[in-house]
Amino acid sequence: MPKKPFILPKLPPKIDYNQLIGKITEAHRAIASLDSLLGALPNPALLGRTMQTKEAVESSKIEGTQATLEEVLQYEALKDKKNDLEKQKDIHEVINYRAALDLGIKSLEVLPISENLVKKLHATLLKSGRGANKAPGEFRKVQVYIGRAGADITKASYIPPTANEIVPLFSNLEKYLNSDEEKDKLVQIAVAHYQFEAIHPFLDGNGRVGRLIISLFLYEKKLLSHPFLYLSEFFEEHRQDYYELLRGVSEKRDWTSWIKFFLSALSTQAHKAEGAGKEILRLHATYKEKIAEFNSMYAIHLLDAIFVRPIFTTASLRQYAKIRNTQTFFNLIAKFVEAGILQEAAPEKKRNKIYVFTELMNVLNN
Repeated sequence: MPKKPFILPKLPPKIDYNQLIGKITEAHRAIASLDSLLGALPNPALLGRTMQTKEAVESSKIEGTQATLEEVLQYEALKDKKNDLEKQKDIHEVINYRAALDLGIKSLEVLPISENLVKKLHATLLKSGRGANKAPGEFRKVQVYIGRAGADITKASYIPPTANEIVPLFSNLEKYLNSDEEKDKLVQIAVAHYQFEAIHPFLDGNGRVGRLIISLFLYEKKLLSHPFLYLSEFFEEHRQDYYELLRGVSEKRDWTSWIKFFLSALSTQAHKAEGAGKEILRLHATYKEKIAEFNSMYAIHLLDAIFVRPIFTTASLRQYAKIRNTQTFFNLIAKFVEAGILQEAAPEKKRNKIYVFTELMNVLNN
């Protein structure tokens, strides 16, 4: 490998569309099918927050963060600090990622995907935890390199462009992302993802910001009515291929192999998200019917609330359940437990009981 900063060609690249037609068609079909399910959702929040939390866990896992979906949801429910310091840092990284995703979705109402927005996402992502001292919201001003932990630059697997190249390269990327010059939007985001990771504009958090941009792009370009398609799980499962194919673009300008992989990721995750979405809606319909027996107009409020927060304490759920009367709220939780909808995580606990909507957690962990 050359031991000097990579000279990254500007966009657009020359793409051979003939080799991609099958994969492009397949990915568009899968995304359209997912979008048709999302468009029919009576309440997008039933899917949104839990799927965003799952993506935050998966994206952070690629960077070595060791926090499970259960741990994050339980931490948010209990609001206590009993986890060890490392675990708390991991959980905060996941929560920051979800906050950055939320910020991105809201910001797209007034901003395009731009340097300004990307820096805001980065600042949110690194506002606490391990990256807080890594210049949140600012492009790097020094040379960095990618390699094994502890190895010096001579052993680097990739040396990104110099710091003074970042602004012109990013400006070119921003122009490409917001232009219609690429024939296909899915190819466009595949190309843009490689370019962002190759520029490596930040000291830390490049992988996570790059994956955030994918979801936001699909939403901004109206390929999805809700930004509920995430690729981190696929990239984590095929981690070696992911890095090798990115390297293949840098070393051999092999765009075709990389874009095929990216389109497969889109197809696979769209099918998976659609399957999970259908399963969640089926669960909701089944239990909506079951709780009709409770003869309480408030039961549906509790049901909707546990789809958004499937691990909770009474204190953490109360404000989201829209049930003012304390006794009504407690009685309904008892009925949900009795009906087998909810389980107590630790039945022996007398105070601060944690409740789990196990069936929903099983769907999310599949």
